[in-house]
Amino acid sequence: MNFDLTEEEVMLKELAERFVADRYDPEQRRTYLAHDSGYSPDNWALLADMGLIGALYGEAEGGLAIGPVGLATVFEALGRGLVVEPLIETQVVAGGLFAATAPDALKAVWMDALVSGEKRLAVAHREQVARRTMSTVTTRAEAVADGYILNGSKSLVPAGNSVDGYIVSARIAGSPGDVDGVALFLVDATAPGLSAQPWRVVDGSVAVSLTLENVRVEAGQRLTGGLAELLAAYERGALLQSAESLGIMERLHADTLDYLRTRKQFGVTLGSFQALQHRMVAQYAALEQARALLNLAMMQDASNPAARTRAIHGARAYIADAGVELGHEMIQLHGGMGVTDELIIGHGHKRLLLLSRWPEDATASLDRYAAV
Repeated sequence: MNFDLTEEEVMLKELAERFVADRYDPEQRRTYLAHDSGYSPDNWALLADMGLIGALYGEAEGGLAIGPVGLATVFEALGRGLVVEPLIETQVVAGGLFAATAPDALKAVWMDALVSGEKRLAVAHREQVARRTMSTVTTRAEAVADGYILNGSKSLVPAGNSVDGYIVSARIAGSPGDVDGVALFLVDATAPGLSAQPWRVVDGSVAVSLTLENVRVEAGQRLTGGLAELLAAYERGALLQSAESLGIMERLHADTLDYLRTRKQFGVTLGSFQALQHRMVAQYAALEQARALLNLAMMQDASNPAARTRAIHGARAYIADAGVELGHEMIQLHGGMGVTDELIIGHGHKRLLLLSRWPEDATASLDRYAAV
């Protein structure tokens, strides 16, 4: 596997790093999160102008078709900056799922606007009754003349506020827990009968809960495929979530190391205490393990999907847990200051906590790893 970046990938990595350097510090990040959408529309437009949104799509959709190594490098850089713009949620997962399953007529209306960043989609799949199972879908789609009527609710739609549409999973056959019988529908955000209740999740970003009451969609708004295609989109997102998590972990570790080298107690720096050195070394080892597993996932050949799936879920299972543990340790090593808004430590830990739970937790990823 060649981990050398192409000239285009190097350019995108440098753009991401410059974006972080110019637009992000703890105060700016709080300002972006306070927006109704949970991120900055100005930053979103800038990311589109820089080509970072288009880079997430294939050439067939008008994107740049950047490979997994290049994309992971970009998201690692964005993770180090704790960027709040929901590229994974709306573009990698939702946009990628749309590109893979939408009929040509829908693509003609939506695709260019998605690649340019002008429009955004969100995936509405998780339901409160589902717990840890992806196949539990109680939202129903009833076939009627020229379309479907959707009824049900979705409890967690990350980055779902102010989007232009939702990809909604609904059951057209079978019982709530059946793997088969789940279809995907594109529902316009302004559709009659659709209501969205925004709320803040643990990292301060905005999610919504959806209620669908006799929401009518045309037959052409049904996407191809079902649960398998949805899981494939989540899997692609999981690789880049792991890269983002690694970037956050690197940032928290580096900031804590600087703190221990400068903060004094009893007339000496905290970093001179052997017990604290051991704790930092243990977390550095976890960082290196995380990077090795991410590299293993990136090097898998797309022609062997089983090995690729196993490597991606194995990496996520480890990084999700290791990231939360590292966040705990960095907060402890900062003392009470670690949880204040003035430092990035607490912000990073909250983001790692969310990444470890969405779309499913580390144990579920470990189960998928073992099942392949």
